[in-house]
Amino acid sequence: MTPISNLWLEDRADELKASIAFCTRLPLPRATPQGAKTLAKAAWAFPVAGLIVGLIGAAVYALAHRLGVPAWPAAALSVVATLVVTGALHEDGLADTADGFGGGRTRQQKLDIMRDSRTGAYGVCALVLSLLLRVSALASFADAYGVVWALLASHSAARSAMPVFMWLLPPARDDGLSFEAGRPPGESVAAGIAIAFLILVFCLYPARGVLALIFLIATVALMAWLSVRQIDGQTGDVVGALEQVSEIAVLLVAVA
Repeated sequence: MTPISNLWLEDRADELKASIAFCTRLPLPRATPQGAKTLAKAAWAFPVAGLIVGLIGAAVYALAHRLGVPAWPAAALSVVATLVVTGALHEDGLADTADGFGGGRTRQQKLDIMRDSRTGAYGVCALVLSLLLRVSALASFADAYGVVWALLASHSAARSAMPVFMWLLPPARDDGLSFEAGRPPGESVAAGIAIAFLILVFCLYPARGVLALIFLIATVALMAWLSVRQIDGQTGDVVGALEQVSEIAVLLVAVA
């Protein structure tokens, strides 16, 4: 019994490290990339990785607030901290998705534009709106405690939506990270949803936490519908865009 239990714990620890290594740029001991398949199995830990990102953003906001920095620049510094710790991974996906969906005429054109490293007008506008909405939402809270809890809830919940999206939709390409990872195991997706829901309820209190979950489900459904219409599936860029839209949705519920 003990060796099996130890092996199970080691596997979960490896998956947690894989999720943190993917979602952040934090240096981790022995957190070498373990392949896309391992990342799919690590789907349950995505909200935990998001919680770490939220904690870093919350710490920066709390420090700025303690030093007397006004709400808007403190909120901006918090968002900057999350950008640094994630390497703007999801922002890049948002920009590519906006360019592809907005600029391409055919499915293949959209996929080609999304793979292009250059950022167009649609991508720039999407990034500006994303940053503006997040900073303004955080700056609108009446107190610093509300900002801290909202950051934890939004980053965790938004990353729990990513494996759900990958489980629902097939890859739109026959290459790339999303294709190599494949469909995440259902039990990992379910565990990630449960973890995110517990964090939502704890951070935003039951009623608002449930409301945030409803908005999150609606966001996933809307993005899935849009992605199917545009490219008949999902890519890593669209998954990143989903994280951004989901994060904003939860923040708006938290501040309402």
